[in-house]
Amino acid sequence: MPDIEVAGRQVRITNPDKVIFPDTGHTKLDLVRYYQAVAEGALRGVSGRPMILKRYVRGIQEEAFFQKRAPGRRPDWIEVAELRYRSGLSAEEVVVSDLAQLLWVINLGCVDLNPHPVRAADLAHPDELRIDLDPVPGVAWADILTTAQVAREVLGEHGLTAWPKTSGSRGFHIYARIEPRRPFAQVRKAAEAVAREVERRIPDVATSRWWKEERHGVFVDFNQNAYDRTVVSAYSVRAVPDARVSTPLTWEEVPGCRPEEHTIETVPRRLAERGDPWEDMDRHPGSLDGLLELAERLGPAPRPPKGTGGRRRLVPVIEIARARHKDEALAGLERWKARHPDVAALLAPANVLVDAMRGRSSVWYRIRVNLQHVPEERRPPQEPLEADYDPWARE
Repeated sequence: MPDIEVAGRQVRITNPDKVIFPDTGHTKLDLVRYYQAVAEGALRGVSGRPMILKRYVRGIQEEAFFQKRAPGRRPDWIEVAELRYRSGLSAEEVVVSDLAQLLWVINLGCVDLNPHPVRAADLAHPDELRIDLDPVPGVAWADILTTAQVAREVLGEHGLTAWPKTSGSRGFHIYARIEPRRPFAQVRKAAEAVAREVERRIPDVATSRWWKEERHGVFVDFNQNAYDRTVVSAYSVRAVPDARVSTPLTWEEVPGCRPEEHTIETVPRRLAERGDPWEDMDRHPGSLDGLLELAERLGPAPRPPKGTGGRRRLVPVIEIARARHKDEALAGLERWKARHPDVAALLAPANVLVDAMRGRSSVWYRIRVNLQHVPEERRPPQEPLEADYDPWARE
């Protein structure tokens, strides 16, 4: 078990040869070396922020579990901040401020870093507004980049500097540094105004619709600004087979960027040669006043109509499976398709709704099918679920 000396401390790396990425062969020690190489940029994204620990203790081939509370057995140099939740509970979450603390977190099995948009010194007032561009299946990458450019325009017109990065997965992220003087609810309201204005400008490409079955194109996800939500930070490696990295870009790079080019192998060299495009972010905090005025001009967001017992669906949706693992849920979907081949042939990729649902400490998966393109007389009824996992009973 090698010890690494960083920031004046000894950090023990357990099981350094454990393979974290089976497709590429990268080990835990490779992951540690990566974060050492990009420490300047990675620390800029997390420094002073409490974070949720998303731990892949057996590698990325198995689901991660989420740990809000800092481990009880930890070095005395690990910092924490106490966050309180609506349930009345609280948790002391890890706060990373130097490289030793960062590598200690990676040794726990964390692949990506998931900080809150607040600093430990002021947990009530975010200093980041975060926009997550989340495409529905089948959306072209060019549409995501178009949406990013329009979001940049909206932010800039309302007094904020936009900072782009790849998500390292299917989407794209845009951050804005803000003055830490507004509560979460107002930051979320400002982000929702961005989403609605983007949708107004490019309605055929982007949507701000909250309900997944009612979306099309690129969802401008504003809810990442709600309390207790986190987004992977800059220079985080993602738990995808080719070990992609959520990589900060310049806006000049955005039109031609390809997310698969930014990986655990290529990003350290990129950072060493070009520097960090987000280096000056902290020098450009802006006010939310402009976006909050926009929110007032837009008026209340449209809400789906209510029906007896709750929201009335605007589109016909049936549920197929709930499963602990994604492959189990997808296997249930295939069984359903085999029973209804004529219906399955009418489904577009966006009609299959795969939701990663947060349980108490882990993610589980739900699959639903939107039947809006299936003639009413041919729509199958809701049937017993192909997989019926109850996360609340088992966690």
